[in-house]
This record gives sequence, structure tokens and C-alpha cells, in this order.
Amino acid sequence: MTTTINKLNSVDIEAVGQLAGAIQADPSVAGTIWKSTVDWKGGFRSEAKSRDFAPVPSDEPVALGGDDTAPNPVEQLLGALGNCLAVGYAANATAAGIELQSLRIELEGDLDLHTFLGLADGHAGYETIQARVSIESEASADEINELHRKVVATSPVGHTLQRAIPVSVDLG
Repeated sequence: MTTTINKLNSVDIEAVGQLAGAIQADPSVAGTIWKSTVDWKGGFRSEAKSRDFAPVPSDEPVALGGDDTAPNPVEQLLGALGNCLAVGYAANATAAGIELQSLRIELEGDLDLHTFLGLADGHAGYETIQARVSIESEASADEINELHRKVVATSPVGHTLQRAIPVSVDLG
């Protein structure tokens, strides 16, 4: 089977359209499950394995007791949001006929270490996350604003971070 890649933004928009059509025909197709397995490698190092891809390493900076060999989990969370947004921009720009010359998403989050270090009770996660998107394109400002609106409205990782979801961590 040959995959046809749309020349615009190197996105296989036909595959995305076929999936959307399959979901419209059978809504149960939309229900997916994603998995990852993490193995500890000693110290604060671990590796996350998803599907058949090479493991993604994780570590903590030296100031937090790690060896600083890889991004830490909270940095990976920022990266996951940025990567999800990038997919959204590429897909939606291609569907709208917008050529992207460049796309950069800079992310940062505010995190207080008191709870993580056991120095206080409270919230151990990010208090806020900010993403700044820079797009170079010959599209009009209105087209870019509509693209941005669509991406923010449909980002799975963005939506996950913006609402409380059940998380269970079982020992067994």
C-alpha cells in the first residue's frame, strides 16, 4: 500500500480524512486506548516505552538528586502539550490550505516544589502553564487566528490538562 503525502506541510491529510470518515460512519471507532510502560533504570532515571518506538528516557536535574541525563517528567509534560499542539497546527493548517513556513511553541510552567519534597501538604503539580505559539506563514491574520482557535479547541493533551480527570495508581 502506498501512502500519498500531501505536499502541503508534509501531512497525509487523506489518512486523517479517512479516519474522520470512518468515525462518522461508526462512532465506536473513535474510542481508542493509548499505552506506555515505564521501567526504572536506577537513581531517578527511567524509560517510557510506547508501541514499537525506542524508549524515551527521563531523569531529574542534579539539583533534584538526578544525573541530568534526560528531561524530567514535568518537562516531558510540557513537551507533550507542545507536540500535541504542533500536530493540531499541521493538520488543521493543511486542511485549510495554509502553508506553514515555520511553527515554534515555547512552553513554561510554574511549579512549587514544597509538596513534592514533603515540606508541605498541597498541590504538587503545575500551577499554570503558558504556551507561546509563533507561526510563519503567508496566510492572513484572520486565517491564522482561526487556525489557532481550532487547534486550542481540539487539542487532546490541552483538554486533558484543563480538566480534572480520574487517575488511578494501583499497586499490584
